[in-house]
Parts: sequence; structure tokens; C-alpha cells
Amino acid sequence: MAKFNPFTKKNWIFIRQYILITIGLFMYAAAWKGFLLPHQITGGGVTGIGAIVYYATGVPIFITYFVINALLIAVALRIIGFQFSLRTIYGVAMITLFFAVLPQADPGTFVAPNDNFMACLLGGLISGTGLGIVFLNNGSSGGTDIIAKIVNKYYNITLGRILLYCDVLIICSSYFFEFGTIEKIVYGLTNMAISNLAIDMVINGVRQSVQFFIFSKEYEQIANRINTEVHRGVTILDGTGWYSQQPVKVITVIARKNESSMIFRIVKEIDPDAFVSQSSVIAVYGKGFDVIKSK
Repeated sequence: MAKFNPFTKKNWIFIRQYILITIGLFMYAAAWKGFLLPHQITGGGVTGIGAIVYYATGVPIFITYFVINALLIAVALRIIGFQFSLRTIYGVAMITLFFAVLPQADPGTFVAPNDNFMACLLGGLISGTGLGIVFLNNGSSGGTDIIAKIVNKYYNITLGRILLYCDVLIICSSYFFEFGTIEKIVYGLTNMAISNLAIDMVINGVRQSVQFFIFSKEYEQIANRINTEVHRGVTILDGTGWYSQQPVKVITVIARKNESSMIFRIVKEIDPDAFVSQSSVIAVYGKGFDVIKSK
């Protein structure tokens, strides 16, 4: 029987994803415990429902969060698939744990006691960044994230926008409880907008793609190293230098923005005099990038 080797590339990617998912979930829970709950700021998703129940009845947020998500996980198992649902179960379990063990800060611990806007700003930014990290690694915090993932799987709509539609109703419903005021709704909507903006910034920032045109006499060496070290496909185009009237080979590469430094390093090591053009592209669909979605 073969032994499990955690240092293979496939296993390391799997372990790395779960480490990053855990970090993102911790940031999300910490934002609620440190900034939003102490200032009675509502939010979207199942966490927002749990916050409303907590403000109205005193029931700890982790109880409501866990019960509702236990029902929604059944939907994820059937529609989204086992792998994502397994990560959803992990996400729900970890957030429930973090909500249960993290102490709730008192108003004024991190921001001034009456500075609800700063609490809203920092809470939304930290929680949104955390969720962005979770989504990048195919994880979930449960709740309306499940609905967002289902829609995003088939339609070209950003996760932040999907969550926006789901969250507005939850936040506005807080008005019908004793603690609810127009001011609280405004803070809740502001928190939601900041959080969703942070989600999109994290996801789009990492997924942004670039296109390279590389003109070099050493095109074979450069192409081979990009293919083997960066693991990106390379296309060689035939061109003609108009001034010299000499045939030239042009390397075309599409890669992620965070892979640009590796490509520049390879080109510089092989041919420092190479002519390189880099440009941003709006979207790239296909193997190694995003899946084509119908609107």
C-alpha cells in the first residue's frame, strides 16, 4: 500500500488551499467579533441573520449560524458537488468554532465606542478580504455563499454582486426588530458594500491576466523555459521586421499577473536585449484560466 506523501505537488496544493481557507475564515470571524458585533452592526448572509437574532434575543451567533447552515449544506451536496460541499462543511465548522471561542471585543477596544462608521469600515474590509481568500481557494463560509457559488458557476456574474442581492433583504429586515433603526440599516448596507468590494478586489486582483509579445533570437530557449517553469502554453508567430526586412519569431504568452516576474526573469537571463511587450487583458477563458460561462 502506497504511503501518503504530503510533499507531492498535488497534495501540497490541497494542503495549501485548506491553510488559506482557514486563514480567510479566521479573518471573517475576527472581523465580526472585533468590530461588527460590539457596535451592533448588521450584515448579510447567515451571519447577518445570526447577528440579528443575537441582538434581539441574546442567542449566541454561532448557534444560529450552525443550525441554518446545517440545512443549506444538504443543498450544496446535491447541486454544487461533493468537493465544494466538503469544503463548505469545513468552512461552516471552522467559523462556528471561531465564533464560539473568539472573545467578543467591547465597544471601544479597537475603535472609539461611538465610532460606528470606523467599525463598519474595518469590519467590512477585513471580513471581505477573508471571504475573498476563501473563494479563491474554492472554499465557502456557507449560507448565501452557496447560492452565490451556484449562480457564478453557470453565469458570468461576480460573486460580490450575487451576495449583494441576497444581503440587502437580510439587512433591511433588521428594521422590524427593537434594536433596528435607519442608522443601523445604513451602517449594515455600508458594511455589506465594503465587504463585497473587498471580495471582488481580492479575486480579480489575483486572477488578472496579462499577455506577452516577446521578440528574441533565442525564442526556443525562452519558450521552453516558460513552458517548463511557468507551466504556460507558448505560441510562436512568424513576423517580418519592416525596417530590416528580416524574418523574426514572436513568442506569445498569456499568463496570470503574478507570474509576470517569472517570465521577465527568464527573458532577462537568456536574452537581456529581447524586446518585450506586456499588456493587460480583460478576461481569458480556457484551460488554465476561467471557464466560459453563458449569460
